[in-house]
Amino acid sequence: MSKRIMCLFDVDGTLTKPRQKIELKMEKLLLETAMKENFDFGVVGGSDLNKIMEQLGEDVCMKYKYVFAENGLIAYKDGKQLSTETIQSFIGEDVLQDFIDYCLRYISEIKLPFKRGTFIEFRSGMINVSPVGRNCSQKERLEFYEYDKEHQIRKKFIMALKKEFPDLPLTYSIGGQISFDVFPNGWDKTYCLKHIDEYDEIHFFGDKTREGENDYEIYESDLTVGHRVSGPDDTINQVNILCELVNEKKSKRT
Repeated sequence: MSKRIMCLFDVDGTLTKPRQKIELKMEKLLLETAMKENFDFGVVGGSDLNKIMEQLGEDVCMKYKYVFAENGLIAYKDGKQLSTETIQSFIGEDVLQDFIDYCLRYISEIKLPFKRGTFIEFRSGMINVSPVGRNCSQKERLEFYEYDKEHQIRKKFIMALKKEFPDLPLTYSIGGQISFDVFPNGWDKTYCLKHIDEYDEIHFFGDKTREGENDYEIYESDLTVGHRVSGPDDTINQVNILCELVNEKKSKRT
């Protein structure tokens, strides 16, 4: 009997370029592979569902077996929503406001080449913090990303938060180009795996797999086979390699 295989994909930097729409060649690959190899596909992102839909299409919950937004705190299977949890119920409203107030003060005191709007984005299972502001243009996004590489703005921000709130059971995870996520310990992308239990193998594909990045925990999990990719084209290449390996194993068994 053939193994049941799930391929689970990060969104930004894996299926798409950061905050861009999925390209036709990627959609075609996933559709053809699902039909030919009888794989199931899922996506897991730190963004909210609306942002995932902007990138992967309004019908994303129907195209993929599983869709996990906010690391799996918002979960869909076969187009139907599963249970959810919230960060405010976990740490309490008063603590949450103290945390957000500190972030806003910190941002007001750092000097950057430019700042735009939406510095704090509240999501169901996490807070997304952007020192430069999520309203920056694509050009400004790239400029800040390069600036952050040199000056470590996000890393220093996280260090300040850990010092200010040492007892809060929170994880800080750098992802994408302009922000970092804050969520309760254990609510990283491995959270989504609690919803998946019917497969012999779960293959995860992600680009931010280094320690401190937002694909690290699920990439390293004992429950997944991790694939580190350098971008959408590399994802296509690695999916094709996986298909070849699976077919080679089938041939040997027969």
